[in-house]
Amino acid sequence: MTDAPHPLAIAEVRLTPVLVADPPLLNTQGVHQPYTPRLIIELVTEAGVTGLGETYGDTGYLDLARPLAAALTGRRVTDLNGLPALAAEVCGGSPAVTGDSPVATDADAVHAGGLRGARTAEKLRLSVLSGFEVACLDAWGKATGLPVHALLGGKVRDRVEYGGYLFYRWAGHPGGRGERDDWGAALDPAGVVAQAHRFADTYGFTSFKLKGGVFEPAHEVATIRALAAAFPGRPLRLDPNGAWSVATSLKVADELADLLEYLEDPAGGTARMAEVAAGTRLPLATNMCVTTFDEIAEAFRRRAVQVVLCDHHYWGGLRATRELAAVCRTFGVGLSMHSNTHLGISLAAMTQVAATVPDLHHACDTHYPWQTEDVLTERIAIRDGKVAVGDAPGLGVTLDRDRLAALHHRWLADDGGLRDRDDAAAMRHAQPDWTVPAVPRW
Repeated sequence: MTDAPHPLAIAEVRLTPVLVADPPLLNTQGVHQPYTPRLIIELVTEAGVTGLGETYGDTGYLDLARPLAAALTGRRVTDLNGLPALAAEVCGGSPAVTGDSPVATDADAVHAGGLRGARTAEKLRLSVLSGFEVACLDAWGKATGLPVHALLGGKVRDRVEYGGYLFYRWAGHPGGRGERDDWGAALDPAGVVAQAHRFADTYGFTSFKLKGGVFEPAHEVATIRALAAAFPGRPLRLDPNGAWSVATSLKVADELADLLEYLEDPAGGTARMAEVAAGTRLPLATNMCVTTFDEIAEAFRRRAVQVVLCDHHYWGGLRATRELAAVCRTFGVGLSMHSNTHLGISLAAMTQVAATVPDLHHACDTHYPWQTEDVLTERIAIRDGKVAVGDAPGLGVTLDRDRLAALHHRWLADDGGLRDRDDAAAMRHAQPDWTVPAVPRW
């Protein structure tokens, strides 16, 4: 006689890569492609409960997700402490880990797909692991009638604040590629201010972050000054993704010291960030030189950063994000939340964990308003710049299978040119001779 399967055991794992429309947003590497790859994860328990997760969908991530999905069958969604070891064991032979895919090791390198510092095998694995952990928590919460924030210890706030994420952008993708929108171009201070007003009117954002590293620093300083004039007293941030030298960083920090809440990754790498930090009173934030626990010690010892922008995709999930928050609290380092192009499942997960972190003193980043497509039956509402933290079981979101199928069909129909995000390749459709600029760019 055999034991009956446990109701929280995983009976099936579904992996669905999708391509999601993305606007022509500019950064120091180039421009967003017309469509960006994401991976939707579904874990189905023996009791028929389905948990949802989302992460990056590029080829390297899929290479890791497939063996991990196969190994999860029969394991319980509550076995979260065993997930990292399982991922390390079964993903060790994947191309992304063995070296058949390009993986940078230079600590100051920038990966165009995520602008997240050095791209390593561990970071790839953690980004995949995070999607599975979220799916486990969602299934666990649905099975027990508890929201994910309750499984993480309980919420300390009923709403999570997000900021308006501003970009220099073109009116449309070169050659009419991709989906069209009505935002128009934003290539000068007036265009960015108009963008911010629309964000404020539509979503109620009261703080703003500008993606920099696109134009000469003086141009971006002028944009921040224009934003400060249009939104007096509102928190502002500027993020050039490590495009500046130490000298340029210090010059900009001096010019904007009274206008910025913090300056994010002005220079690349912990060593250069430490030099900048030593020469300015303006707090520095990062999502590039501190993206794993191994990178914390040097950055904190050298006082290179004053705010860490956490991202559960980077750190290996929601529980690791809470561990990071505790470390930052111990060392007196501030905490906020980073964002990359994402859908509603990720926004729900971000909100659930952010609701449980006591010392979250800065509005979180989100790309969500830029994404006109989703895989949920109902888009997550942002009102007064905040997302409400509900008490529905799990993440509190529902998958729309028709929408999922449509975005997966787009992925299937692609010839492979868009299945890996490459901002430099997208830029070459407008400037054929474009190469990723050397760092520092200015």
